[in-house]
Amino acid sequence: MFGGVFVRTKKILTYAVFAVIIIIFTYQIVSLGMIFYHNSSEANNDDIQSLAPNEEGIVIRNGLPDSGQTTFSCNVDWGEEVIPDMLKIFDENQVKITFFVSGKWAENHPELLREIYAAGHEIQSHGYSHKLCSQNSVETMREEILKTEKTILDILGVKTNVFAPPSGNYDEATVELCRSLGYKLALWNVDTIDWREGSTAEVIKNRVLKKDLNGAIVLMHPKEETVKALPGLISEIKGKDLSIVPLYRLPY
Repeated sequence: MFGGVFVRTKKILTYAVFAVIIIIFTYQIVSLGMIFYHNSSEANNDDIQSLAPNEEGIVIRNGLPDSGQTTFSCNVDWGEEVIPDMLKIFDENQVKITFFVSGKWAENHPELLREIYAAGHEIQSHGYSHKLCSQNSVETMREEILKTEKTILDILGVKTNVFAPPSGNYDEATVELCRSLGYKLALWNVDTIDWREGSTAEVIKNRVLKKDLNGAIVLMHPKEETVKALPGLISEIKGKDLSIVPLYRLPY
């Protein structure tokens, strides 16, 4: 009898110890997961806000967080069919932004480029043919920037001095190239992601408005849903007592 009780007691203790081990193991896994998530979030935030030592004075990711201003940055390598609608909305709301245009696009649409500039918007470089910096030689990217500079200068009489790398793709060589050419390299810290499938006007607007927009650079493209989102987006941003300005007016 006593032997049976002993066996049952031993089994109960074994199960209890096993259960405790499972609980402790689960707790450790959850805790490590939370730590990893927290650290990853901070790392991603640092990637957006911080500059590498060689980027100081060249790379622009955002403006001063207490500037009271927001910049709209529109990359143009296509979308000419909706740009007139964008210009109309900006004009109605007394908003000026920065258009980063590719040299090839500018050559194909000189009149529209003149219209954008005449409306008071800033024109800067998006490279000539949308080549990714890290996948091309420094010589190729130098040609991309200088050819675009000449194209825009010939059309508008304006010399560009800011380069927005296609897809935000760049490397140390790109930074040093911009430095040697007297260019800034412009990125962003708020992305409409308006090219992604499912990016309706409402999705775009909510995607932007959930971010801190004080000193933000908001990236967009000439897309139909972006155009639809603009009136509400502009209204909401102004309702936050923020001014929408071109990049050259954003303190950073």
